[in-house]
Amino acid sequence: MLFRDEINFILNGRSVTLKDVKANQTLLDFLRLDQRLTGTKEGCAEGDCGACTVLVGRLHNGILKYEVVNACIRFLASVDGCHIVSIEYLAGPNGKLHPVQKAMVEYHGSQCGFCTPGFVMSLYALWMENPLPTKREVEVAIQGNLCRCTGYEPIVRAALSINQFGNAAFDYLNAERDSITMRLLVLRDCKRVIIGPHDNQAILPADVDDLAMILKEKPDAIIIAGSTDVGLWVTKFLRPISPAVFIGHLEGLKVITVTDDTLEIGACVTYSEIQSTLSKVFPHLIQYWDRIAGWQVRNMGTIGGNIAGGSPIGDTPPVLIALKAEVILRNGSTVRNLPLEEFFIDYGLQDRQASDFVYSIRIPRPEANQLDSAYKVSKRREEDISSIAVGISVVLNDGVITACRIAYGGMAATPKRARKAEDALLGTLWNIKAFEAAGIALEHDFSPLSDWRASKEYRMSVSRNLLRRFFLEHNLTTTHPVQLSPV
Repeated sequence: MLFRDEINFILNGRSVTLKDVKANQTLLDFLRLDQRLTGTKEGCAEGDCGACTVLVGRLHNGILKYEVVNACIRFLASVDGCHIVSIEYLAGPNGKLHPVQKAMVEYHGSQCGFCTPGFVMSLYALWMENPLPTKREVEVAIQGNLCRCTGYEPIVRAALSINQFGNAAFDYLNAERDSITMRLLVLRDCKRVIIGPHDNQAILPADVDDLAMILKEKPDAIIIAGSTDVGLWVTKFLRPISPAVFIGHLEGLKVITVTDDTLEIGACVTYSEIQSTLSKVFPHLIQYWDRIAGWQVRNMGTIGGNIAGGSPIGDTPPVLIALKAEVILRNGSTVRNLPLEEFFIDYGLQDRQASDFVYSIRIPRPEANQLDSAYKVSKRREEDISSIAVGISVVLNDGVITACRIAYGGMAATPKRARKAEDALLGTLWNIKAFEAAGIALEHDFSPLSDWRASKEYRMSVSRNLLRRFFLEHNLTTTHPVQLSPV
């Protein structure tokens, strides 16, 4: 196996090679402390406020794509083969304000200025991708950016007015896209990377087979895909993560396969990468997906990581369990499949053996008479952790419920099916009384806890109300079923 002991990437306009990189070194610390690029700020240190937002350009299937990410929880080792763009690069060769910055000034989108660089980077990414966004598209783009003093309205007005000050098609980051692509292609050498001291070591596998081999050699290694969870282990809990195996770059784990029967999602496919496909195969997830974190986290976080972490309040497991998803695990050259609900055993415990890693998630396509919904309840609408998440899937035949799957997050130590509630619905006629009975049955499925996100009484009440909402939104006995506005 060929390997190298350095990482290579492009920072703004120059090539960078680093040999002394620790597993727990963040991109933000590198920018601010090593490079003195202090325009990128440190606010929450957990990917929640967006003050640290930078652009990361990477090749996916040979195409260069720029994405906003949180530098505070992005590890430096993971940017091997990427183009990092910080706020300083927006000045360009002439040193003048960038059109996005000019719009922020003219529309009074900044006061203290601490959060402004992060907002500018998010709006820059949106402008390059979508020069004529709607107001809602702007709001989604800045979900992951917290404004502490100005208020969002002038920032939104600025975002809708950038074209007054420049043309995205001629922006220099777009103009140099071909040359940056060629430079990044040169950096691809298909070698394993081993870097950092023995007690703080980072490893980047050459491919999926190499990953399997590494985990056989180091079964206790920390696997890091998007670092939206592990990043906080370092910044908040000061936990060691060595040896850390970074897998977010592995194309073999980023495959999306759609057949007549199934949708299969590679473990390292991010929330953003799967969003378009999901909206076509499972349109009921369109609104739900925008409730998951903010744009920066959706660009980093992976479906496999959300499952492998085993959190009882993870956003995707309840929805996927309701859709009869199964998880595919790989260990060396051995592959095994199991229903997703069986993967979660207890709090912090999953059915994962030494050297196992999540390879993909497979979901059957919905039946013609299948009704699906997904709901998330949280303290904030945008970019917040779930108090409760639920996926509901019902199959109707001649007005009778012939199949039913209901899965909740936030109600138990693991994402869990509400089997008593399902039993209360199976075989019944479609009517509100059946769903009220299912709501009562939830008491036999769950004994929720009270914590700072929600009390146990609130959780039980809301869980019942979501069953009622499902009935009202899919009510077949009226031509005007209830539909709650997404905004």
